Amino acid sequence: MMALSLAGCLILTGCSKQPVEKTDTTDRKQDWKTAETTPFGRYPEEVTYTLGKMTGLNNSNLPKGDTYENNGYTRYLKKKLNIQNKDVFEAGVNDNYQEMVSMTIASRELPDVMVVNDMDLLQLLVDNDMIEDLTQVYKDCTSSRIKEIYNSYGSEILDNVTFDGKLMALPETSIEDGPSLCWLRKDWMDKLGLSAPETVEDVEHIVHEFVQKDPGGNGKGQTVGLVCDDELTGGCGYSYEYQTDIIFASCGAFPKQWLYNANGKVVYGSVQKEAKSALQKLRKMYQQGTLDNHFLMRESNNIIELIVSEKCGSFFGPWWSPNNPLMSAMQKNPEAEWQPYLIQTDSAGSTSYASQNPSDKCVVVRKGYKHPEIVMKIVSALFDDLRYGEEDVSEMEHYYQDNVDPTARPLAINVDYKDALMRCYDSLKDAIQGRKKLNDLGLLEGAYYISCSNYLEQKKEEKPQKSWEDWAAYTSRMTACSVLGKGKTRQVKSLFFGETETMKGNWWRLEELEKKAYLEIVTGQKPLSYFDEFVKEWKSQGGEKIRSEVEKEVEK
Repeated sequence: MMALSLAGCLILTGCSKQPVEKTDTTDRKQDWKTAETTPFGRYPEEVTYTLGKMTGLNNSNLPKGDTYENNGYTRYLKKKLNIQNKDVFEAGVNDNYQEMVSMTIASRELPDVMVVNDMDLLQLLVDNDMIEDLTQVYKDCTSSRIKEIYNSYGSEILDNVTFDGKLMALPETSIEDGPSLCWLRKDWMDKLGLSAPETVEDVEHIVHEFVQKDPGGNGKGQTVGLVCDDELTGGCGYSYEYQTDIIFASCGAFPKQWLYNANGKVVYGSVQKEAKSALQKLRKMYQQGTLDNHFLMRESNNIIELIVSEKCGSFFGPWWSPNNPLMSAMQKNPEAEWQPYLIQTDSAGSTSYASQNPSDKCVVVRKGYKHPEIVMKIVSALFDDLRYGEEDVSEMEHYYQDNVDPTARPLAINVDYKDALMRCYDSLKDAIQGRKKLNDLGLLEGAYYISCSNYLEQKKEEKPQKSWEDWAAYTSRMTACSVLGKGKTRQVKSLFFGETETMKGNWWRLEELEKKAYLEIVTGQKPLSYFDEFVKEWKSQGGEKIRSEVEKEVEK
């Protein structure tokens, strides 16, 4: 009886253990499934991913002690999703990042996750079957808000990274920056009795007076005219500094853009007669010294030094120019007064600008990586939950207020609504004027509201202890955006940002031909009439064939 009783106990014990093990296993599997098929499901065990890291200048302005593997963003992702990046290489976008990406592709040893900032390289990865199809994980693991954000750009943003019906990358979004602004030293203008500019001709006059009358006290011939990048115009709209798109727009020209002409034909803006008129205007400015006569020899850091050292009081730049270079300029001379102006480009008083590429960077996942959904979860966590849902955001508020660069994020991209700039401005204006409370604002708007409020409080003090981060936040998010919001603007639709078959082998040659011709005409190395010769050469070297291919793509 004792033996039977013991046997019975063993049987009962065995029966009682088995369902528990089965339940644990089932729960564990369900946890993994939830994590792998939802935007915010947390992995039951830490998931690591190797990363090709795009970095920023000055360690992205991260606080002392923070690194690209251990900072506010990575700590939040560890808490929220239980994931951790292991960087296999780190390189700046202006240094050798693209070279590092090319080398990893050539070696066929890709990190699990990587940002690609060249569509040719994305095409190469697709052609060689080196990256994951993200179609299903986008459906499963992208939050509804992030999908709404992508939809605000229309279908083109996802179409640009879709190949044969498969989503092969997750694109960055480029928010609508609006037209470029003319940034001028207003204190110099006041000293010379100059009024606010409205037209390009007004800007020419002001800069001419700066150069000739030296209001900054640099000495005769030492004040530099309008500074300019050797890329005279931007291929992705007006999201770059030190370019002359506004001057081209004042002649009805939109270089580097595929557009409809007056007859409804798809044309390339750089080879239209309007561009010739703009080059003539720039050529005249160069001859008069209104355009910096040494612009061909200057890198971006040289231009910044001219502005910071007060050798220059004029440049074209987007709304965010107060962050760089103007914050450094104000630190050097707190008495300087930089103001943005919206310059009219037509007789009706409006400012025309070309729409920009909705995305010029994207994130890819190595073929065979076990968790391709991880990039969707990161984007959903950082640009939805952290920005709109997370309650404990004090660390990230400090990041925004201290001007920590977005490249501090593991994925050095931004994902936001197309009209995010004016959404933020409207929210800030409502909060500053008392129509909204801080709790009504998201993380981004809340951080900027605190900075803007600090700046306004500093202005009231008799001897203000100025924070130039607060000054930059207010001048960019309020002053510049107010100028854009009150202005009369007209967007010209750019039709195509992809790559045709002939472009793959020929486009770089045509780009070099275009840049060389433009610079030679502006600097007087070639006569203005050379523009017509350049256009003929552009068409004969494949430009017309490419134009025809682009037209077919646009028709699709």
